[in-house]
Amino acid sequence: MLRSLFSGVSGLRAHQTMLDIVGNNIANVNTTGFKASSAEFEDTLSQALKAAGAPQNGQGGTNPAQVGLGVQVAAINTAFTQGPAETTGVDTDLMIQGDGFFVVNDGGQQVYTRDGAFTFDANGNLTTANGGLVQGWTAQNGVVNTSSSISGIQLPLGTSMSPTPSTAATLAGNLPADGSGSPISNDLKVYDAKGQLVDVALTYKYDTPSKTWSLNFTDPSVVPPATQPSPVSLAFDSSGKLTTTSPATVTLNGQSVKLDISGLTAFGGENTAAVITSDGNAMGSLASYSISPDGTIQGVFTNGMKQPLGQIAMATFNNPGGLDKVGNSEYSSTVNSGQPQIGTAGTGSRGQLASGELEGSNVDLSQEFSNLIIAQRGFEANSKVITTSDEVLQDLVNLKH
Repeated sequence: MLRSLFSGVSGLRAHQTMLDIVGNNIANVNTTGFKASSAEFEDTLSQALKAAGAPQNGQGGTNPAQVGLGVQVAAINTAFTQGPAETTGVDTDLMIQGDGFFVVNDGGQQVYTRDGAFTFDANGNLTTANGGLVQGWTAQNGVVNTSSSISGIQLPLGTSMSPTPSTAATLAGNLPADGSGSPISNDLKVYDAKGQLVDVALTYKYDTPSKTWSLNFTDPSVVPPATQPSPVSLAFDSSGKLTTTSPATVTLNGQSVKLDISGLTAFGGENTAAVITSDGNAMGSLASYSISPDGTIQGVFTNGMKQPLGQIAMATFNNPGGLDKVGNSEYSSTVNSGQPQIGTAGTGSRGQLASGELEGSNVDLSQEFSNLIIAQRGFEANSKVITTSDEVLQDLVNLKH
């Protein structure tokens, strides 16, 4: 039987596989996070008609004479190049900008995906479109421990932020060296252990005879008013720089508050003294959330404070091409992909996350249609080899007549 007949058959099979791959790429041109594949061909074992001969006895060497036996598919490679960004405006839609995969628990199996079309279910679990649980770390009291094991991320429904008493505040700015404008007033918000707020009046008073300033307090929570906290003397050197020890500790609204006054000056000029920062907050309930580029889910509470609720985990592999496609735009690890390296977005070789966007398919239609023509012509050429081989065999049979 003619070897060309079998070579043609192998060519048909290989180009049929190429057509299948191209067809699948085109079918997934709008699949979120899809990565295009390509076929790589190699020739099969060649039949030796004559072996190679070494140069000897004054004669030159001879090359081997071999006839190829066809073609086969050597590999089907997946291109993990970045797909285009598709803006959705949905906070839970996430796109990976760079390398890496989301980690998903799908029916007890840990799989990986680039499809970031996530939603929260009725129990507050962050899930994929087919119900897989997105993996990461859930915060405990506002702290995310990324060194612990990953698990499903659950948005705590009806959660609230406990009140935090005030412990520190920062005062800064300039007090006029000549005492003009005295007394000068600021308000300091102070929370107690129950989250109850009082506005403590801070009054800077200038003593003309001694040419010194003092910081006085009017705390509405103090009864009787005559027992207000003692004033803090503010001493400045000849250049207008503060010499009083900072911080000054004062009891306000029942809390011991450290006042950082190192930023106060007494230069000639206008008054700019102000409360720069103060801690403490009232109780608050969860109002909304946002997802930052490192995958942290930030809860926004009704008291105006933000607190981490969890963080999304990401995985990278030494050889992403070795991953096994398991459907639903998901992959599983194999012996040739390497073990997943779990971490947070933006660390190692992991890309950052963009909220409100999805990664589109990286299929290039112009390239795929070109590949479609190449596969079609290759299929036709190999079918012509089979037709020609058949005609030769027919001629051989006809020699009998």
